[in-house]
Amino acid sequence: MTDSIAISNDDLDQPEDRFSRFRLIGWWDQKRLASAKALVVGAGALGNEIVKNLALLGWGNVLIADLDRIENSNLSRSILYRARDNGRPKAEAAAEAAREIWPGINAAPFQGNVVYDLGLGAYRWADVVFGGLDNREARLAINRACWKFDTPWVDGAIEQIQGVARTFVPPGPCYECTMSEVDWELLNRRRSCNLLTRGEMETGKTPTTPTISSIIAGVQCQEGVKLLHGMESMAGEGWTFEGVSGDSYRIQYQRKQDCLSHEPFDDVVELSLPSTSMTVGDLYAEARRLLGSPHVQLELARDVLENFICRSCGEEEYVYASLGGVTYDRSLCPNCEGVRRDFRTFYKLDGDRILDKTPREIGVPSFDVITARVGDRSVGLEFTADARETLGSLVGGEEEIAWS
Repeated sequence: MTDSIAISNDDLDQPEDRFSRFRLIGWWDQKRLASAKALVVGAGALGNEIVKNLALLGWGNVLIADLDRIENSNLSRSILYRARDNGRPKAEAAAEAAREIWPGINAAPFQGNVVYDLGLGAYRWADVVFGGLDNREARLAINRACWKFDTPWVDGAIEQIQGVARTFVPPGPCYECTMSEVDWELLNRRRSCNLLTRGEMETGKTPTTPTISSIIAGVQCQEGVKLLHGMESMAGEGWTFEGVSGDSYRIQYQRKQDCLSHEPFDDVVELSLPSTSMTVGDLYAEARRLLGSPHVQLELARDVLENFICRSCGEEEYVYASLGGVTYDRSLCPNCEGVRRDFRTFYKLDGDRILDKTPREIGVPSFDVITARVGDRSVGLEFTADARETLGSLVGGEEEIAWS
């Protein structure tokens, strides 16, 4: 169905450029799209369709985050990949393909696990986050990161020939608000597999088709366009498509007052020093100055593995690494064959032992944001100087690093 749209003389006088047909839409703002920033998490079947759509729309800046490499099975469901790409990082190949679709797009790859490797600053940088994921742990991490900075995100999920697109906009209902007891049980089961290789933590392969990917990703990108233009979106709702019957319907979610994701920062301070040179002691001093109190607590966004302790031989090894990046093999005692060592973790930066260490030395990823808390007040300390390391070409000259 086509609605009649009044077109002004100014619209008719515009040159027939790449995006001229979009401008025939009365409310369309191509300049807004050209300056927009998107974080696409996942470069599989859904992520491919999202990135393709963003490039066709003229979305200006896109960070593509994915851990995996391309396999043969990806080729039947991923429009951006070719047989010659087998073995390449998905994020890298997707960013390259996006530039081939539209040379004007600034697309950069991030190869890593979004739960453990991607600093929270990427969520503050983005105007909209798009999720093309297949596990609850990553969705929950994205959700909590977005809520810290009031960043909207659009989640997609597919299986066989059915799928759902969900739009979450602070301060309304969020992804965590939708989680059932079964969701939490499955998530906790996954989290209980600490110190496993990332490959072993995968829950299996989800059967999907390229047709459902294109449908759900199309709705996700349409929601992103509406959010950019300040239009009414499906915020706090899910749009479900049943491929077998062809039916679709919308679900309205309810906001849970006690939801742990609803913890936005009161303020975010951009630090001038990178996370490789500023020490934890320096962070404490800055936090005390900013919050005007000596009773400051610094908190990380993820658990850090402090040390291993062997019950058999008593040997202790200090590690200081993100818990998610430590494998099962690392937990085995080098002195006692087959003995798995106990370990300690932390997320609060307590103890004199780490005051002289840099955040990077204790497992904090590049471009992360550390929480400084006094009572009910929380301030985010962002390692803005790390931005280029994470965002790559999405950051221009030094003057472009501070975007708030």
